[in-house]
Amino acid sequence: MRAVLRFVFFHFYHSFAWTYDLVAAVVSLGRWQAWGLAAVPHLLGRRILELGFGPGHLQVELHQQGFLALGLDESQQMIRQAVGNLARNRFQPRLTRGLAQTMPFAAESFDSVLAVFPTEYIIDAKTLGEIRRVLRAGGRLVVVPMAWPTGTTWPERLADGLFRITGQREDLTEDYSERISAGFRAAGFRVDLRLERQPRSVAMVVVAEKFCVCESE
Repeated sequence: MRAVLRFVFFHFYHSFAWTYDLVAAVVSLGRWQAWGLAAVPHLLGRRILELGFGPGHLQVELHQQGFLALGLDESQQMIRQAVGNLARNRFQPRLTRGLAQTMPFAAESFDSVLAVFPTEYIIDAKTLGEIRRVLRAGGRLVVVPMAWPTGTTWPERLADGLFRITGQREDLTEDYSERISAGFRAAGFRVDLRLERQPRSVAMVVVAEKFCVCESE
């Protein structure tokens, strides 16, 4: 199942990127962007790097809220969409094409790093090492790994069931919390998992803080 999903998500994010907003809205019952916004209150500082920014909706929101927002994404198709989205909202794009495992940024460049609905790259040890490198001491990584409807209508129940089948929905049990936290802790982060309640849905948020040098060495 995971191999099939990786194949589908890759093409969804590249050759079929023009369908991203429509498909995301359908599968989330119109809540996709609201789920992503669950990360914003947890950001620390002003200089923010978003990984995998997609069509750029969260980039627009970050600019509107006064953050100095930058973005890194490996999909040229998504970069084109995000540039257009930012330009329509009269914001200057600060977007770079590249991989999270080899970021083209200086050490301690950012107060927070943000990723909303990332694929498995986010738990890659190289990715976490790079995130730690570009974060200032005490900086914060905020990830929204998943979200799901909690309502009782048949579309909400169907969506919740599909998310469970595809592995995009996990209950925040002690076992799951330990599994998702272990990699972050090994990379030098303190980890806190939170469930952010929204109308008829919930978003899971991972808040990981970089250890100060005095604590990590």
